[in-house]
Amino acid sequence: MSLRKPDIGFIPTPPAMVKAMLDLAEVQASDVVYDLGCGDGRIVIAAATQFGCRGVGIDIDPVRIETARTTAATKHVADQLQFYVADLYETDFRAATVVILYLLPHLNLRLLPQLRQQLQPGARIISRDFDMGDWQPERSLICTADDEEATLYRWTIA
Repeated sequence: MSLRKPDIGFIPTPPAMVKAMLDLAEVQASDVVYDLGCGDGRIVIAAATQFGCRGVGIDIDPVRIETARTTAATKHVADQLQFYVADLYETDFRAATVVILYLLPHLNLRLLPQLRQQLQPGARIISRDFDMGDWQPERSLICTADDEEATLYRWTIA
């Protein structure tokens, strides 16, 4: 598989906002959290350390994935997590019970048919800052952390 350049640059999510995203998703130990465009893996690493769940991080940037793997090992959760260098739009994420997104609006919309096709009923989708067009979120909240403000959105697959 030939990887293309990233659609967006890496913008780290502050730890308090990561916690708010995981809380909004109501993550449990039985969940499998996927972060699509995971960057340094901080969200799935936090999910594994805080909730004991499994997780998968996917990013097109091999340097970010290597950082994520190293951090997961340092935090002793590498056995609960997998990280892949891959294109989101060519990825199978059927095992996900929670999907985390911090993409741009047009990228969310491009991913939406894949999310609806692959995810099982009850799977939760959390997006930072960007909605899904006409698909109204069931919940949203404003989160402020480290002088950053973001809107967090939640949808559940019916």
